[in-house]
Amino acid sequence: MAFNLDSAIRKIPDFPKKGILFYDITSVIVNKDAFQHIINSMISEYKNQGLNRIVAIESRGFLFGAPLAWELKLPLVLARKKGKLPGKTYGEEYQLEYGKDSIEIHIDDLPASEKILVVDDLIATGGTVEAVCKIIEKAGSYVAGIFGVINLPFLKNSGKLGKYSVKTLIAYHGE
Repeated sequence: MAFNLDSAIRKIPDFPKKGILFYDITSVIVNKDAFQHIINSMISEYKNQGLNRIVAIESRGFLFGAPLAWELKLPLVLARKKGKLPGKTYGEEYQLEYGKDSIEIHIDDLPASEKILVVDDLIATGGTVEAVCKIIEKAGSYVAGIFGVINLPFLKNSGKLGKYSVKTLIAYHGE
């Protein structure tokens, strides 16, 4: 029997501002059945992909990337906002709706010639995920795929991520 993930995702209208419908991923984390469904789906999808590492994006991506890395016995690499990592880093700037931001990964955590899965909770415009993919490629490795629990394709993320294999468990097509 298929799990109804949509019923476990809380929708909050007018957050963080009027006219936005916010898809709250925290509701699936406190729902043990929903969380287990997500992790089991990820394991099933990626267990035979020959991955070398998982890169999880700050911060909710850590919650999904960590159990997957544990189960697949792979290193977990953290992609963090600029200035959060103490060592030498690769960095990539990306565009926000109003301004710019930057994401970084420790240089030592990304050896060349590896197959890497990128994990985040929600794929909206795709800017953060695209920046992480650019860092992986800058390090000489290969983006084997991108996983997100939720996809918001109406924000046109395929324009940024179209060259990658993107898997999500649920997509919302309206604003």
